[in-house]
Amino acid sequence: MTTIDIISDLVCPWCFIGLRRLDAAIAEVRRALPDFACEKRWRPFFLNPDTPPEGEPYLPFLEKKFGGQAPVEALFERVRAAGRQWGVNYAFEKIDVRANTLQAHRLIHWAQQHGDATSLVERLFVAQFQRGERIGDPALLKHLAVECGYSGDEVERYLASGADTDEVRTLERQFRAMGISMVPTFIVDGREVVVGAEDPAILAAAIRRALA
Repeated sequence: MTTIDIISDLVCPWCFIGLRRLDAAIAEVRRALPDFACEKRWRPFFLNPDTPPEGEPYLPFLEKKFGGQAPVEALFERVRAAGRQWGVNYAFEKIDVRANTLQAHRLIHWAQQHGDATSLVERLFVAQFQRGERIGDPALLKHLAVECGYSGDEVERYLASGADTDEVRTLERQFRAMGISMVPTFIVDGREVVVGAEDPAILAAAIRRALA
């Protein structure tokens, strides 16, 4: 089975688009190879590792990073235009906090020990970019996990325990050590690397090269 590692951060709007484009790439590959099977492995990245645990005000952070309100609005419009093509309608105006994503990445790490976590990842992106929910809040993470079919009690105990915190941070450092500085980054079977939320045709070509 082909493995596709998806290095991403849940506060990266392009990573949400990347999820959609990857699905389109897989569908393209399956049109020629109906039996194609793959395992998606969601991997952690921290766009801003210094984000406080409670998060930070969203627009002030972006305006400081990009140089003011006008550049931020231009960025939002570029992302909105790109997202519409893939059925992603961004509601940046609902976001008040830029979350620290460590706990969300821990939850994904835990979920992947129980199978495919794609539905959870999708729900986290929806929470962040379409509902403006605070995805750094353990209570919200428990609620989202329950929506995706996981045990709320198990999730609550896990998040409170601190388990896998060091492992998630170590994984993130390993990807940085590999030279990854932009997300999403896709790694197919450990050898074909696609950086950015590329066109599905580019992702499909990388998958076909790995298969060859």
